[in-house]
Parts: sequence; C-alpha cells; structure tokens
Amino acid sequence: MSRRLRILTWHVHGNYLYYLSHVPHDFFLVTDAQRTTHHSGRSGTLPWGNNVHEAFVERIPEMEFDVVLYQSRAAWDVERHALLSPAQRNLPRIYLEHDPPQEHPTNTVHWVDDPGTLLVHVTPFNALMWDSQATPTCVVEHGVKPLVDAQYAGTLERGIVVVNNIDRRGRRLGFDVYQHAAREIALDLVGMGSERAGGLGEVANSLLPHKMAAYRFFFNPIRYTSLGLAVIEAMMVGLPLVALATTEMVTVVRNGENGFIDTRPSQLVEAMRRLLGDVSLARELGRAARRDAEQRFGIERFVEDWKMALRRVAG
Repeated sequence: MSRRLRILTWHVHGNYLYYLSHVPHDFFLVTDAQRTTHHSGRSGTLPWGNNVHEAFVERIPEMEFDVVLYQSRAAWDVERHALLSPAQRNLPRIYLEHDPPQEHPTNTVHWVDDPGTLLVHVTPFNALMWDSQATPTCVVEHGVKPLVDAQYAGTLERGIVVVNNIDRRGRRLGFDVYQHAAREIALDLVGMGSERAGGLGEVANSLLPHKMAAYRFFFNPIRYTSLGLAVIEAMMVGLPLVALATTEMVTVVRNGENGFIDTRPSQLVEAMRRLLGDVSLARELGRAARRDAEQRFGIERFVEDWKMALRRVAG
C-alpha cells in the first residue's frame, strides 16, 4: 500500500499501541480533556512517535480518516454512534480483539457480527475459541520491540511475576496459583496494584526490561487470558519461562527447552526450584527463549502482518 492511512483508534493497551504505531501510518487516538479510560491519548511514559496524534472527541466528526480501528466493546456498541458521523461509521473498519471469550470459552458469539468489518485476533487460540459468525477474521500475532537492550543476568535467586491488579482479577489471572507458589519459592510481583498483594508496585515501561534481567526466571501464573505481552518482553530479555499449560502458552513454551510448562502447580514449583539451583540451565533456556521470541514475535513480521490487514480493508 503506497498511500499513508489516517487511522482512528483508542488507547486501550499502551504497550500494544506503541508496537502498533511502528506500522507506517498515522494513528489518531480518541482523547478527552479529562484523559479518561480509553480516551487518554498520548499518555504514559512510552516514546510515542510523530505518527501518533490526538483526536479530541468534540472534533472527531469534522476530521478525515481512512480506517477506524475499534478495540473494545464500548467503542463498538456505544462510541461509534456517539462520536462518529454516519460517514465515519461507514469507513473501512477493523475490530482488534485482545482477549479470548470471557464467558463460555467455546460458545460465546462475538458482538461484531458484520461482514463489512475485519475481526483481528492476537493469537490463534483466541481465533479458535470465539464464534465469529459471518465476520471475516484473521490473526496478527504479537510483535515486540524492546525499549532498551537489556541482557539477562539471572543473578538474583528469585522469580519475577508481572500481572496488573492480580488480586482483583482472581482465579482467571491465577492469583491463587501465584500465592501457592510464593509460599514455596522466592517470587517478586510487579504491576499496577501489586502492592495490595505484597508486590513491588508498577515499574515504568523503560525500566522493566533491566529489572527483569536480574531475575532467574519469569513465572506466568495465569489460567486463562490472551498471551500477555509481558511474557514476550521477558523472553526478549532472555528469561526462561515457567507457566501453566493453557491457552496460547502451550505453543510458546517448549518444555525443558526454553522453560517449563505444566497444568500442575506443584510441578511448576519443582521447575522453579531446579532453575534456582542451576543458573547455567536457566541461562541456556533463557537464550532459547530469546531466540524464539525474536523469530516469532519480531516487530518486522508484526508490521508486515498489520500492513496486510489494513490493505485488506482499505486497499
């Protein structure tokens, strides 16, 4: 596609949006004066490029766009009618679905039932589980470009867990699995609201890679969600993974090769003990994790996949 597109979208997941902004088009973020949820524009500490702009809600009907990229049910059900003009609602459109079904895992019908909208899933697992009906779909797997070049050291005989608000998100995000492991293994929890669960709090995006690099391994206690970007970011640093064998994770972790994976928390605790006792093994698995992440989740492939998806709707 030779022409540069003007894409209206929302600030839903900051890190994902930052990686998406590496696609060579212009992104306009729905923004209000209060910087409310999903209307926060170029907020946070990420190094937004010159192709990321703000679109204040009162001006949106008068602005020109080529594509509308929806990223939440509220945007699809409510805001496209409240904020967009009739002509803008008829523009080429994509719905980016970040999650697997939150209700029944196999029988949930996606609310975007529209042959004129492209439904983009971020993992093959998510695409498999949603009932997308007549809506055309494709998968664009995650792409990550590290903010800094952090190199794995693994000298800290502890594991790191990165989950936002894990105490409020309960069993789905594996709060009980984390608590069980933390009673047996030295673990540090970081992320928004982690202080409430005895964690270290939120760590700035630019500081997290160096912080993770010191830990022996990365533990992902999540039972059921999409593939978290924090997992891939840890792999890019070179941390070996320890994770539950659920969702897309089973295609990412190769048992005994780049980490350990199991559906039994007790086996994961034993794997953590093994890594704490053998730093050479941890480094070997971490090197494989980094190679795997660079091959599968490199930013160049991600950008090309998104260019293809955009060409499909607006070419």
